[in-house]
Amino acid sequence: MKPIAWLIFVPALLAAFSPMSSAAESKTASLVLGGGCFWCTEATYEIVPGVKAVVSGYAGGKEPNPTYKDITAQRTGHAEVIRIDYDPAVVSLEALLDYFWQVHNPTQVGGQGTDHGPHYRSIILYADEAQKTAAMKSRVLASQEFRDPITTEIVPLVKFWPAEDYHQDYFAKNPQAGYCSFVIAPKIKKLKSQAPVLQKK
Repeated sequence: MKPIAWLIFVPALLAAFSPMSSAAESKTASLVLGGGCFWCTEATYEIVPGVKAVVSGYAGGKEPNPTYKDITAQRTGHAEVIRIDYDPAVVSLEALLDYFWQVHNPTQVGGQGTDHGPHYRSIILYADEAQKTAAMKSRVLASQEFRDPITTEIVPLVKFWPAEDYHQDYFAKNPQAGYCSFVIAPKIKKLKSQAPVLQKK
């Protein structure tokens, strides 16, 4: 091929593939929230259509590089949370927030179920004003469905710290563990039959 032909062909080839790559990257958004033990919230969001990945971690505190030991000792102010990476073309932010009120009890003070402590608190950490507005609107709507006041914090996300590797995909890797079989599995079964976001084909 002559040099002048290459000058025309190469830019055209790059132009053909660049938009495709950008479009694919633009289809991922993230949301960070916590509703008790992250083993449970992680498992409940991993089954949502449109969710690409869920990472368990820590956020909402002030200490850097928190560990699970630090969290359970309540030394950092962080909560157990998950980061949900999702395709907004498949599932909306509003749908993920609506689901949040179904996967845990947002009216419980100081924990979730039998898990007690501020690290198990209900919390939504927004990354921008759009997420803040959506979270606050969702909380108002959800409050109409509960008899007791919702205790969920809505605060800015400063930094998300991924948890240790053994916490990731815990339910999937340990389905027969006590907490998984007696708490998580029944919850997922119930959600699959009742949660609107899981009924999409």
